[in-house]
Amino acid sequence: MLFYFVMQRNQQSQYTPQISDLLQLDKPARYLGGELGSIRKDWNKVDITFALAFPDVYEVGMSHLGSAILYQTLNDVDWIAAERSYAPWPDREEQLLASSTPLTTLESGRSLADFDLVGFSLQYELSCTNVLTMLTLAGIPWHASERSLDDPLIVVGGPCAFNPEPLADFIDCALIGDAEEAVIELCAAVRDSKAAGEDRQELLLRLARIEGIYVPAHFAVDYQNDGRIAGITALNPERPQVRRRVLADLDTAPFPTRPIVPFLTTIHDRVAVEVARGCTRGCRFCQAGYIYRPVRERQPETISNLIAESLRHSGYDEVSLLSLSTGDYTYIESLVQHLMSCYAAQRVAVSLPSLRVGSLTQELMEEIRKVRKTGFTLAPEAGSERLRQVINKGITEQDLIDGAHQAFSLGWRIIKLYFMIGLPTETDEDLDALVDLSARVKRSGKGTEGGGAVNVSASTFVPKAHTPFQWEEQLSIEETVRRQNKLRDALTRKKLKLKWHDARTSFMEGVLARGDRRLGAVLAEAVKQGCRFDGWREHFNWDLWMAAFDSVGLDPQWYLRQRRPSEIFPWEHIDAGVSKDFLLRERQAALLQKETPDCRNGSCSACGLCDFDTVRPRKAQIPLEAKSPVEEVEPEQSKAPQEFCKIRLTLRKSGRTTAISHLEFMTLLHRAVQRAKLPIRFSAGFHPAPRISFGDALPIGVASEVELVDLELTSPQSPAVLLDKLNLEMPEDIRILSAEDWPLKGPSPGASLATATYRVPLPDNRPADLEQRLTEFLAAEKVTTTRLKKNRPTEVDLRPWVETLACDDTALLLTMRSGSPIVLSSYLLDIDPESVRSLEVCKTHVTLKEL
Repeated sequence: MLFYFVMQRNQQSQYTPQISDLLQLDKPARYLGGELGSIRKDWNKVDITFALAFPDVYEVGMSHLGSAILYQTLNDVDWIAAERSYAPWPDREEQLLASSTPLTTLESGRSLADFDLVGFSLQYELSCTNVLTMLTLAGIPWHASERSLDDPLIVVGGPCAFNPEPLADFIDCALIGDAEEAVIELCAAVRDSKAAGEDRQELLLRLARIEGIYVPAHFAVDYQNDGRIAGITALNPERPQVRRRVLADLDTAPFPTRPIVPFLTTIHDRVAVEVARGCTRGCRFCQAGYIYRPVRERQPETISNLIAESLRHSGYDEVSLLSLSTGDYTYIESLVQHLMSCYAAQRVAVSLPSLRVGSLTQELMEEIRKVRKTGFTLAPEAGSERLRQVINKGITEQDLIDGAHQAFSLGWRIIKLYFMIGLPTETDEDLDALVDLSARVKRSGKGTEGGGAVNVSASTFVPKAHTPFQWEEQLSIEETVRRQNKLRDALTRKKLKLKWHDARTSFMEGVLARGDRRLGAVLAEAVKQGCRFDGWREHFNWDLWMAAFDSVGLDPQWYLRQRRPSEIFPWEHIDAGVSKDFLLRERQAALLQKETPDCRNGSCSACGLCDFDTVRPRKAQIPLEAKSPVEEVEPEQSKAPQEFCKIRLTLRKSGRTTAISHLEFMTLLHRAVQRAKLPIRFSAGFHPAPRISFGDALPIGVASEVELVDLELTSPQSPAVLLDKLNLEMPEDIRILSAEDWPLKGPSPGASLATATYRVPLPDNRPADLEQRLTEFLAAEKVTTTRLKKNRPTEVDLRPWVETLACDDTALLLTMRSGSPIVLSSYLLDIDPESVRSLEVCKTHVTLKEL
């Protein structure tokens, strides 16, 4: 059992993490803050403070577009200050607990407990434990009934908020549906309540009047002896149900055009623009297709303007057009053609991560490949035609084969196929069809430019609330494993590999997806036992979960059972807009293998959502034209070599940026070059890269006064002007100190470096015989030590690294030909490498080889 306690409140209001502490962590850049695009407001000039708390690690949360939209939406209001916080990785959590430091936001360093509202985005069920962990670390009482006016209002939103019942005991309210308008109304209600001097109960009554706001305390749940729900009673007769909030017009909705650009590489590291919200294809397993209806498209001109602004302010080299089915966007081909005509020459790629097989066209694929071929994923979901009819997928096997062949013919080397196992009515024959279909896709690439590599992925079907399959049974762990093994063996015989989701994590996802309020006690016990980051395989602990269920006396398998049509669901009082009668009709249509057409292009399917006045499908009306025809971009196709030039930069890297890795430093500089609109030269090949050359990697924790970087440009530039332009785009802890012309054929920074000198401040526990150690080191022919390389101990000879060593009362001076100053200092000072990182080591001087 892991140690558990509630963080005590501290009178100190702001906490600045020490870089030396962060350097002891796996990825210190997660906790730095101060990224380009982040917003810090003066708390004395705002009425409401809102902490956007994402219950997963920074890289995941920073990739979530919804959080970015809310961050901008809230901060656009002058009386609201919105800040960000993410679930700390276990190494950082341990630091916080050991030092009694609360969980804070990145912008101001204030504890979450100091905010008026803390809002959690629930993107997947297994993040629930992280919600409680974050409350613990902030010193906020878990249970809503135990919180007072001095505590923040705890709000949840996102897809899992459509069944928030497992968290009902812990939240004050849930925002059901689209948040852009409702979140401002929520903040206004809190502000008005504070001004009126209302108590907590009066505040909750005020909040409940807002459409889309669900207050769990206003509903009582009774259970039958067998655990099924006997009834849900509205304690506020005026609100017997909570109806989902719908944003009527996406085109006029706020959108962040100054995205936060992280120091760390995130899961989706690109400009992401939502081209449409909602999907009416009607895939019967897909919760998003039902809870985000109707289809609302942005106008092409709006999309183009958003992309232009976002690229200008971020420096990203890829644009992702997001929706549940981007290929269904009304003017997708002309939009992509327009974007390619604008950005192909800048090597900005366009990706469409949610293409349907039926929406692929030769012209669309030709456009996407012109800069570089981004990932290509096809999602048939089911292996057989019969099962695809059951789920209303609406694509044929031939559609899939044709789409794959087109992709391979256009040069894509790998196609990912995504399936689900355990769909209603699935049999072993459907699994056999899955294997055959995957093999046919592989064969479709034979003899093409791409070659025909195929990766197969299969997740376990989890029934979700507000879908036609919400009544269905989920596979047991044993049956899931049997089907996974059957697929793996059969695909192996076809020389294909299978990736699958862990059966136990899918089991827990299914329990929480259709769970009731009684699971709150299980969640509390699980967190006390040590459960967190349950969506991460290395942290999910099945035994701890089972111990929590045993402690509470609930059987988790019970939640995976098939439901009767008359059964009351835990989410019965939450109206997602689609009627229960419609969902039952769709369930029956599935059993009859009957198609329900997409209502965006046909007749209304009478799902019950639209009023055809405010809430209705909104399709784009006016297409964009490409500026000029764009051929596939080839680097240097119109440039003579004499037009190229190279400029060498000398930079200072200090402060918080010492906590970013060499790869992250390279990315940071590339994006600054893009924002400065410098004519950088690109390499040829499958993935063109900017011709920016760096010296040897500077270890994390080491500052530098003399980092060398070469920029190869397609046209001559004034070094002085270039220096000024780039410094405008740099974070405050990175400065370009000088810029000079460098021979185009001159050696790279790494090849031109003769020696580098590092200053290493001496720790208090320095060896008494330090000077003797230095003398013996220099006199030796060989000095071996062990270092970790990719987590494996490796013996290394330090002596060839070193030119000279010196020491004074305050510091070591290492003049090195090569190697790591961290490893060398660790040996000389007889301390571990992580302690060396905390000494503020700095590269102070370099000598260059003669040209």
